[in-house]
Amino acid sequence: MKTGTNAQTAPCAADCNETTKGKKKALACKLTTPELRERKAKVIASLRQQITGKKELKKGYAYQFNSSDSIIDELAEFIKTERLCCDFFTFKIFVSGDKSATWLEITGPKGAKDFIRTELEL
Repeated sequence: MKTGTNAQTAPCAADCNETTKGKKKALACKLTTPELRERKAKVIASLRQQITGKKELKKGYAYQFNSSDSIIDELAEFIKTERLCCDFFTFKIFVSGDKSATWLEITGPKGAKDFIRTELEL
């Protein structure tokens, strides 16, 4: 998915600035508002429908999915594109060997948790 460069980016959730080596870094998606809407309607909506469990973490959330090769592929694609537009996130995928569950953790600096809830709507 193409990232926006000259259009308005999606707004950051309240209180989502992180200081990095003395500089304030705003947590904001690099997609334009129309691109973000399209991503929410397709990619994120598909993942949201497949969530079977959710855990709140200190700096984000963990989402459980049924374990299948297709969900692992979909999560990998989500991460590959999401890190281009929201490079402040940290992603982890946990896959059980017995195929009982797959988990996706999304975490980040202060404010990322609110961003996940309000902007990604997960």
